[in-house]
Order: sequence, then C-alpha cells, then structure tokens
Amino acid sequence: MAARLGRATRTAPGRLRLAGALLAVLTLAFGALTAVQINSRAAAAQRVVDHSQPLSQAAADISRSLADADATAATGFLLAGSEPRAVRDRYEQDLRTASRLISEAAARTTASSPLQELLSTLNQQVPVYAGLVETARANNRQGYPLGGAYQRYASEQMRKVLLPAAQQLSASENAVLADDLADARTTPWAGYALGLVALTALVWVQMTLFRRTNRVFNIGLLAATGAVLAAVLWLTVAATGAASALARGEREGGAPLRALNAARVDVLTARLAENLHYVARGSSGTYADLWAKTTEHLFTSDPGRDTGPGTLVQAQSLAPPTAQQPLAQALADYQQWRERHTAATKLENDGDYQAALDATVTARAADAPNTAEASFSAADQQLAHAAVLEEGVFRDSALGVDGDLRTAAAAVAVLGLVAAAAALGGLGRRLAEYR
Repeated sequence: MAARLGRATRTAPGRLRLAGALLAVLTLAFGALTAVQINSRAAAAQRVVDHSQPLSQAAADISRSLADADATAATGFLLAGSEPRAVRDRYEQDLRTASRLISEAAARTTASSPLQELLSTLNQQVPVYAGLVETARANNRQGYPLGGAYQRYASEQMRKVLLPAAQQLSASENAVLADDLADARTTPWAGYALGLVALTALVWVQMTLFRRTNRVFNIGLLAATGAVLAAVLWLTVAATGAASALARGEREGGAPLRALNAARVDVLTARLAENLHYVARGSSGTYADLWAKTTEHLFTSDPGRDTGPGTLVQAQSLAPPTAQQPLAQALADYQQWRERHTAATKLENDGDYQAALDATVTARAADAPNTAEASFSAADQQLAHAAVLEEGVFRDSALGVDGDLRTAAAAVAVLGLVAAAAALGGLGRRLAEYR
C-alpha cells in the first residue's frame, strides 16, 4: 500500500488525486465535526429553556410556597375565629403548589438520583406539617393554650426539615442549569481548528499549483476556500451570538432571579418570625431574634458595619431595568413594614398586647391597610411581579438560541459538502489536462 502510494505521488496526476482526496476528507470532516459540535450546543440551549431553567425555578417555588404556607398559617392562627377565607385559601394553595411541584420533580428524577432522598423527605413531611397545623388550629379555636405550642412546633419542623431539603433541591437544580448554560456557551474549538487546517491545505494546494502551472486562479479551489471561510464565519456568528444571548439572559434574568428568590424566602421568614412572636405571646425572645437576624440578612442599614448588602438589596442591584421599579417599591414597602413592626413592638413593651397584635395583623377591613401585614403583603406582591419580569427576561434572551445554532449546524454541514465537491471539481479539471 505504501509502495503504491509512493509510486502515485511521483507523477503529477497522482499528486493531484492525492491532494483532491486530502481536501475532500478535510472539508467533509470540518463540516461534519463542526455540525456535531454546534448541534450539541443547540441541545444544551434547548435544555436550558425547556428543562433546567424551569426546574430551577420550580425548585425555588417549592421553597417559597412552603415558607409562604408557614407564614400564612401563623397569620391564620393569630386571627383564630376571625380568619378570613382568603388567608385560609392562600395557605391551602401554597401546600397544593408545593406538593404538585414535589411530585413533578420526583417523576422526572431517577430512582438512583441523590435528589430522591430530598424529594422523599419533602413528600413525607408536608402532610406531617399540615397535620400539626390542623391540630394547632383545632386547639386554638377551642381556646386551648396547647394550640400555640403545636403551631410553633409545626413551624420548627418547617424551618429545620422541609425548607433545608427544599433549598438543597434548589441548589442541585441551579447546578444543573449552570452546567447546561456552560455547555451551550462553550466555544467549538475543534471546529475552528479543523477549519483552519482545511483552509491551510486549500491555500497550500493553490500555491503549489500556481508555482507549477503559472495559473493564478483555480475556480474550484477558490470556491472551496470561499465555502470553508463562509462556514467559519457562520460558525463564529452563531456561536458568538448564542453565547452573548445566554450570557445576557443569565446576567439580566437568571442571576437576578436567584437573588430575588432568596430575598423572597427571607421576607417570608421575617413575616413568620413576626407572627410567631405573637403566637408565643412574647414569652420567648427566639422569634424576636429571628426577626432581627432575618431583617439584617435582608437589608444592612448600618453603613459602618462591613456586612455587605442584604439579599433584598442584592436583588435590586442585580435587577434588569424592567424590574427596577417594582423592586424599588418593594424596598419602600419593606421599610414601612419595619417601621410598623417597631411601632407594634413599642405597644407591646408598653403592656398593650392586643393593640400590638392589631397593629401587626387584623381581620377588620378598616384597620387592615395600616398594619404590618399590609406592608408585608405589598412588598411580597412587588417581589412576585419582579420575579415574573426577570424570568421573562431570561426566557426572551434564551428563546430561539437553539434554533439559530441548529440552522448554523445545517449550513456548515452543507458548506463542507460544497467545499469538498468544489475542490474535487477544481482538481478534476487539472487532471483532465493530462489525458
């Protein structure tokens, strides 16, 4: 075989045939490899939109729904027989949402996945939590002090068992999303390398022909070179555009949304601490400490302390322009909430527990707009609105990226075929001169 190849390269036609075979292999390999690489990135981009980002947000929604259910259950407990139907409906809807999302997560997770243990814990403990809340409500409606103990125990189970499991699930889904984003944005270096090799080979063959024949142009080889250059350019535009769109979506949607999700859970935890303080009738400093710790985590108001911005401040600083206004309003509502909380605490310290409770939560419609609950609800609604906007920014940026990449993959594959055919055709005309 080697001997035959050596004999073939001693003649001009043999060398031309060998050059044609080499160029055809290089250009076809370039088109095929690059198309495979781009399609791999297109699949990752599609997973981002259809799978990993929705699952990441669903996991965050499990945490938020559970935290909201806990805070709402405490509100309902404080109102007892005066509990509005809307409060009860919100609590039940939160549990339904969390249970549905947990079931959906379990259905798409394999039995061997480490997430199964977290999902099993969540699936088992949500009904346990709900049962404790119902026991607390039943005792509370009958005027038994034991109801408060059940409510506090239910909340303890939520904060020590359910929410940590939900947050671990969220962290795992965020890691999958980060991996898919990285895969979709990876530069196809192998395609570029093979494209450079193909271009180098085409230029070398053309220069060799020029030196041997004194003919400046070979239309076929020029067409093949143009096809490879066009493929490399299309690859560059598609890969750069996809990476830029996904980076923008992550910068203006994904990262701000994760920060906002953390802030929303902190807001709900602060509301829970505020309510549980009154469930315990101020008999423990635990919930006052939890309030202080959580609000510190939300917003660092002392510029002299090097504690960094809180989660709510981070959410605002990362927010895209479309979400700035609702987040600014949420911060204003949050500040009003803190002021009303401080005023209620003063009433309690003065010995007027009922007035402090009424300043925090009330079933009386006339008093409701002036309560801490009203400020909390206003802040929570603005945060929810901002979350919808940020998720929309991410989807708008990422949507269609996979289609653009698949189009580029098909174009590069076709251009590789064109280049191979053109190179063979150009050298075939030179071979015909030897007949």
